[in-house]
Amino acid sequence: MTAVLHATGLSVVHRTRSGPLHAVSEIDLTLRERRTLALVGESGSGKSSIAKALLRLPPPSAGTVTLDGTDLATLTPRALRALRPRMQMVFQDPLSSLNPRRRVSDLVAEPLDAHPDPARDRAVVVARQLDAVGLPSDLFGDRRPGQLSGGQAQRVAIARALTAEPRVLIADEAVSALDVSAQATVLNLLRRLTEERGLASLFISHDLGVVRAVSDDVAVLQLGRLCEQGPTEEVLAAPAHPYTAALLAAVPEPGRPLGDTGLLPADPPSPLAPPSGCRFRTRCPLADARCSAETPAMHEVAPGRTAACHRPLIP
Repeated sequence: MTAVLHATGLSVVHRTRSGPLHAVSEIDLTLRERRTLALVGESGSGKSSIAKALLRLPPPSAGTVTLDGTDLATLTPRALRALRPRMQMVFQDPLSSLNPRRRVSDLVAEPLDAHPDPARDRAVVVARQLDAVGLPSDLFGDRRPGQLSGGQAQRVAIARALTAEPRVLIADEAVSALDVSAQATVLNLLRRLTEERGLASLFISHDLGVVRAVSDDVAVLQLGRLCEQGPTEEVLAAPAHPYTAALLAAVPEPGRPLGDTGLLPADPPSPLAPPSGCRFRTRCPLADARCSAETPAMHEVAPGRTAACHRPLIP
């Protein structure tokens, strides 16, 4: 599959009164055409920081991001603005991302207002995008966000993103605020659109059950560092990193007593003072002296799979 967006050595450092906060450290990611990469991890692990850095909102503290071979850091502000339609984002709360005073048809047309194109007929474009998300314009075009369900509002947000004809679609916890039925509808929609429109999609979530349903590949983030990457089904069936295994143990299963999540009891360390060596070592049952002294590098643990662990769970 064609690589569309590639990040190398991506780091994000926030300056705080307590000192530098290393939100993201040396991340390598590749988004490929017609594939969805899921980025998973606990709250505060740096998932949203990565999404914003990829879009240069703001630019990363270090590292490079290329879109179709173009290094975004080399672009002038005007050139970057012209490129922005090719990278679109869908947010967690659809209602807060939509202007409550505007009609659905106007919301979906917003990318045309920001980047006019005389060759594109506004009404035709809006009707096409709304049809693509299952909200016919004759029924929903004149409604306002307050007249929509959460799932319908999220589909409007997706239609608006599609209007920009993006190459990359980033969905940041895009279904976490929806009920189970609406989640399934939106996940199926995202998967279908990624294939039909040739999108390179990044799906950010803390829910491994959702990740299994929508993604082709998964990257596991722990305290700002990637600890495992690979095909979703393979990683979830046999995790190589103890942190991935702990996340999987938290997924509810029939027959397991309530409260028996399998998660390690210790809270994550502060990103203001991350542990030396492996950042998971203070909660890892397999940690030894090497884990404290040496930061594990990502290395191949199986064909197409990498992990940053001195003692991976698979041979």
